[in-house]
Amino acid sequence: MPIHFDEKRWESIRKSYGDWWAHRSQRPLISVRLTGYDPGRPQPEAPVLSQQTALDLSWTPDQLIDRMDYELSKIEFLGDAYPYVNMDCFGPGVLAAFLGAIPDNSTGSIWFHPTEIRELSEMHFTYQPDNVWFNRVKDIYRAANRRWHGKVIMGMVDLGGILDALAVFRGTDNLLMDLYDEPEEVKRLVKELHQLWMQYYTELCSILEECNQGYTDWTRIYSEKRSYVIQCDFCYMIGNAMFREFVLEDLKEFTEELENTLYHMDGPGELNHFDDLLSLPKLNAIQWVPGAGNPLQGEWPEIYQKIYQAGKGAQVFDGFETLDALQKAVGTLNWIQQSDIEDDLSKREYYVEKLRSYGIPVE
Repeated sequence: MPIHFDEKRWESIRKSYGDWWAHRSQRPLISVRLTGYDPGRPQPEAPVLSQQTALDLSWTPDQLIDRMDYELSKIEFLGDAYPYVNMDCFGPGVLAAFLGAIPDNSTGSIWFHPTEIRELSEMHFTYQPDNVWFNRVKDIYRAANRRWHGKVIMGMVDLGGILDALAVFRGTDNLLMDLYDEPEEVKRLVKELHQLWMQYYTELCSILEECNQGYTDWTRIYSEKRSYVIQCDFCYMIGNAMFREFVLEDLKEFTEELENTLYHMDGPGELNHFDDLLSLPKLNAIQWVPGAGNPLQGEWPEIYQKIYQAGKGAQVFDGFETLDALQKAVGTLNWIQQSDIEDDLSKREYYVEKLRSYGIPVE
């Protein structure tokens, strides 16, 4: 079991994140994970789960969880950090694999490929309860329940966006043309995939809920109620009218089906849809990712001003410099969640002082 984390800390986590999701925080949320403790036992032979190792089925789920336990035992969780396992190791958009696409990590990252490209009219997706990757994830969740009994939060796998999944099976270029040529078939498949997304999500939650004290995903944001980071990377390539026709209603349904949602707005191409995203009444927050080669998050004050004015929260990941820039631009950080800052335990005093400067208590 991870050190330096007890039920009192869990009570604090539930309250602080609950306040953030509900937009009643009186301070920012900042997570700091410091590594340096001796686990007090030999390192297990099993590898750390990652996209490089997740497709290796030779290790049992219990062996993988034992290695995760070893790694977590090195960490002190400061501020709003808490013990979790990030399950994005099965790749972005693993819904495609659950539906029969072939995962490939030969590049070091996982990508998904269809067994064949079919015409839209020939495409029909169905739930696959015996899918090897779906059952592998379930088995790992069950092993975590046996080991930790809810003391560590297991993240939801990265199921991905609906049109992103459809693009795997149809091909991106083909799907872009399909929006013009066969819009009704695209809409049919979007509804089909949405229902399956929710079915897989719900079944995985049913296992997690046997022990988990809440939910998280690859954003690492904790939620006591069902939550998810919704997205549509495909929309980078389409205009406003098509976004509203093929994407917006699907996203709206997710915000109504899940208690808490954050949208992953990936790159300047998605800014075209920013106002539509802000119009979703039940969307809680936005994660703005400027993309490689572009200015850091703190250099987009107009983006964060609009998010704040719309009454939504934001997740950032560029550290204290970005927090200070947003404080200057907006005047408050009560709506901000800073994703994990990871460093060495030898710098504990520095981080304790920094956290306290933002109004975050540290014992």
